[in-house]
Amino acid sequence: MDGSASERNGEQMKDYFELLQAFDDPEPTPATTGYDDNAYCDFSANAAKAMAGKDLLVAIWNDDGTAILAVGGQQSLTINRSADTIEITSKDTDGGWKSYIAGMKEWSIEADGIYVKDDESHAILSAAFEAGDPVCIKVYDNKRKKGMFGGLAVITDYPIEAPYDDSVTYSLTFSGMGKLTDLTVDVPESDTLPS
Repeated sequence: MDGSASERNGEQMKDYFELLQAFDDPEPTPATTGYDDNAYCDFSANAAKAMAGKDLLVAIWNDDGTAILAVGGQQSLTINRSADTIEITSKDTDGGWKSYIAGMKEWSIEADGIYVKDDESHAILSAAFEAGDPVCIKVYDNKRKKGMFGGLAVITDYPIEAPYDDSVTYSLTFSGMGKLTDLTVDVPESDTLPS
């Protein structure tokens, strides 16, 4: 065998051994982020972060602020926030379109549910309504155990309905006095929730 045939044979053997080594030592698998790289279980998606309405409850503090109580029998909750509309249209407004700015803000919370006669929260609410006294309220996420909103309010509507063919129900309207604090932004040092 001449020298060039021997060199070619040596190179072929080298290529053969490199090929065998590639099969024995495959490239390392890149690190995954879990859940098969979120191919089908993407917990960062908005749907996974959505909240169920059943998890939000309104609670009130007792008269001396030593206990917070969920309002008994709750079935629905609406948080209303609005601002007055102030028109600032003038003759030289661009294109003949009206213009506005936001004015004073206000908030209210509406809740309703099954009336639970001996519930301590309803005794406090009835007394506050009769006296026209404000109540300190807190809306909280019962699943995540975190406060959502809080503020001082007066009870401006508190009917109790008793139809002959259904359960006794209540409705509540809390009208805000001052700011409704977003407790997810202005997080209090102590986030007390009903037990």
